[in-house]
Amino acid sequence: MLRSAFPLVFQFPHTKLPPIRPRSPPVRRYASPAAVLPPPRPLPPASAYVHLPFCRKRCHYCDFPIVALGSSSPLPRGEVEDPRIADYVRLLLREVAATQPVSDDGVPLETIFFGGGTPSLVPPRLVAAVLDALRGKFGLSACPEVSIEMDPGTFDAAKLRDLVGVGVNRVSLGVQAFQEDLLRACGRAHGLQEVHEAVGIVTGCEGLQNWSMDLISSLPNQTEEMWEESLRCTIDARPTHVSVYDLQIEQGTKFGQIYTPGVFPLPSETDSANFYKIASKRLSEAGYTHYEISSYCNAGYECKHNVTYWQNRPFYAFGLGSASYINGVRFSRPRRMKDYADWVRKLEDGTWCHESSTPELKDMAMDSVMLSLRTAWGLDLHSFSKSFGKNLTQSLCNMYRPFVESGLLIAMDTDRQVLQLSELDLDLENMGATGSRVAFIRLSDPDGFLLSNELISLAFGIISP
Repeated sequence: MLRSAFPLVFQFPHTKLPPIRPRSPPVRRYASPAAVLPPPRPLPPASAYVHLPFCRKRCHYCDFPIVALGSSSPLPRGEVEDPRIADYVRLLLREVAATQPVSDDGVPLETIFFGGGTPSLVPPRLVAAVLDALRGKFGLSACPEVSIEMDPGTFDAAKLRDLVGVGVNRVSLGVQAFQEDLLRACGRAHGLQEVHEAVGIVTGCEGLQNWSMDLISSLPNQTEEMWEESLRCTIDARPTHVSVYDLQIEQGTKFGQIYTPGVFPLPSETDSANFYKIASKRLSEAGYTHYEISSYCNAGYECKHNVTYWQNRPFYAFGLGSASYINGVRFSRPRRMKDYADWVRKLEDGTWCHESSTPELKDMAMDSVMLSLRTAWGLDLHSFSKSFGKNLTQSLCNMYRPFVESGLLIAMDTDRQVLQLSELDLDLENMGATGSRVAFIRLSDPDGFLLSNELISLAFGIISP
């Protein structure tokens, strides 16, 4: 499944990139030493990502580390357990047991996200075992957000009730499209009937109020009418959260072998941008808040776990191919099962360690800009100046000034109220400086969001010329 944030190995953009799909910051196995100023003191993690890599089959666009179970995949409620799932969960539990909490202050986990893969293929008792292990090692807050990704056709009402019973309180449903032909073209393991059944199960589950629906735009042969239909069906289902992703063609995938971005049957860049604008318009009209480039929610239903990523806060990660962010350093686990098992053994016997080094300020500054500008909250100029210096902040503001004037960037005051251009003559000259009313800048919706990669890349040129 695609998601709004996924802690695997990604790289910063150096050339022109597709405009929409969000990426986690890059994994730097070892941060470079030599920082000019001491970096801000990192906070202890209060979130954990858990990778459950099992799928019935690999979708044609997927380049995530998964294990395709094939026709032997479990029944919806998990009455028949695949031994590969149980073996993997035992390995995962060993990793949790061998991981030392970062803080001695007993900071409990506030969010847990089971991603994949298709985590709904995992029996509830094994999900409960992982939750118990995390609770025993790190503790859980009084009301943690516990999310799980689920695919249509992999669960029934009883299985969902069991998952809610063991502590899951948020579901991310990987629908992707409401057209049979598009689902088949993507290599999805489910069909339209299973989509409607899954929506009925989720909406009818007592005790589950918080759920998200995933959609993908720019699919092969997808038309504007199809996209409008998918959005209407989504709005009619009334999820509390919607994630909308633009299809990315990744090397090594089936789509990567047969399609070229922007070339028929894939839509042009103009058509992809139009899909994005339609989604922003329709979902906003339906009352959803566009709080991150690919994320919409009802009031108070932001995905708290993903907000951890967007606010650049630290998090634990466990499982195949996952990447943690602790003490300013991102570390990725192996993507191959044998290598991951070897890594867990080394973690247990104390023969694995990574160098402890201080991340460079320029890397931290780039992370801050990239992640902040992907959200409706925007970049806090005062905080950025305090962390990375007034001169760098002023240089960024000078570079961004024409985009504020053109409306691609929006200037906001300390209360995040939008400042009109007519009010900003003097403030535009001094954006980022002491005394300026401009406290935050954010990308406009949808035009600024559509150019996010280009605008963020300009910041990289200032931070690391």
